[in-house]
Amino acid sequence: MAKILLVEDDPMIGEIYERKFSSAGFDVKRAVSGKQVLQFAGEEPFDLVLLDIILPGMNGLDVLKELKKSGNYDARMKVFIFSNLNAREEQDKAFENGADGFIPKTKYSPSELVMEVQRILQEYGEMAKNELRHANGNAEKGEENGRKKILLIEDEEIFMEMFGRKLEDEGYRVTFARNGAWGVKEALANDFDLIVMDMVMPAMSGMEMLMQLKKEEKVKNIPVIVLSASATDEEIQAVRDLGVVEYFIKTRVTPSDLARRVREVLKD
Repeated sequence: MAKILLVEDDPMIGEIYERKFSSAGFDVKRAVSGKQVLQFAGEEPFDLVLLDIILPGMNGLDVLKELKKSGNYDARMKVFIFSNLNAREEQDKAFENGADGFIPKTKYSPSELVMEVQRILQEYGEMAKNELRHANGNAEKGEENGRKKILLIEDEEIFMEMFGRKLEDEGYRVTFARNGAWGVKEALANDFDLIVMDMVMPAMSGMEMLMQLKKEEKVKNIPVIVLSASATDEEIQAVRDLGVVEYFIKTRVTPSDLARRVREVLKD
């Protein structure tokens, strides 16, 4: 049973959310202030914290910074900002302070929020399985550390399977991310030789991802190959202007085509 810390200071709204999560099988605890968030997070581990920005007594961003950067809390705990303040600059501040994602309150009904949280936790579960699989592979293959690392940001299972398996068969270490915010988080947290990404993604669009990556010193020079279901010439040019090395239309590229271009970019 997943454990959720829901941060909501409005009694009526908080009770509605709490009931929805409980009826869906979550172990949910509600905090009404920033200090209470830190208290609860220090007493027991949570799988996910849904953190509002506007809170009594302590700003949500300050709470976020304490949770993610102080070293006093479980590093595995995911923190998503859940707020009515959904301007781009607010999201940037959240990610700069360690947020794992951003959920606009106005976008989801209580039932839809529960479904979104279920999806998010499922994605993190799959990510953990991928990391375990790679770790096991490292133990079995002494040469693993010499293999080039690729981040594949894609939310459609069929394309993850097609392109991901081909790249793994070619000897690359592939890490998967199923939404844009997750992809940016992975890119900043790890060292990759190449990023392959879809343009239409949940949580953060492809253009938003590219702009975020290009302004981060650590990752701005990592080559990027874009995959897209469709695009106009103007859209393709706008993406190329951000420095991507290749733009493929999914229906016109085979896994072998992608693998060949990857070899060329990585000079393998």
